[in-house]
Amino acid sequence: MTSRPARTPGRPRTADRTPREETVAASWASTAAVRGRMQRQPTRDTEPELQLRRALHAAGLRYRVDAPPLQGLRRRADVVFRPSKVAVFVDGCFWHGCPEHGTRTPRANPDYWSEKVRRNRERDVDTDERLRAAGWLPLRLWEHQDLLAAASEVAAIVSERRRG
Repeated sequence: MTSRPARTPGRPRTADRTPREETVAASWASTAAVRGRMQRQPTRDTEPELQLRRALHAAGLRYRVDAPPLQGLRRRADVVFRPSKVAVFVDGCFWHGCPEHGTRTPRANPDYWSEKVRRNRERDVDTDERLRAAGWLPLRLWEHQDLLAAASEVAAIVSERRRG
């Protein structure tokens, strides 16, 4: 039986991850250490996300964090402005195949990682299409972007959509 880790104060239960026991099944990871490291990658509250959120909050905007923009859509945006119907995603260069920084394929398991990034990109396109069809504006930012400048653009878009 696997025990749950202690909750981090101030974080919702959905942000907690249940530790996985090693299974006998073949893993995509080249080693157990790599698998553990990948499983510990944060799914929210990354430094780029926090930087963007701090700037948006300082601009007087209020928003939902790590929330599904559409009911029934099992995908979450990093920042959601429900009244304005704007969903902001801060995509990691490695995980989403940044054309500038995500071009290097890892030496270990290159087939797996190429396929993984391809699926992530397809899912991103599908998410954007579903949001647009529902009247939302999806905004995708790369983690390496100047997120303070991006926050200004996001704030302008949100207030424009709110007015109109």
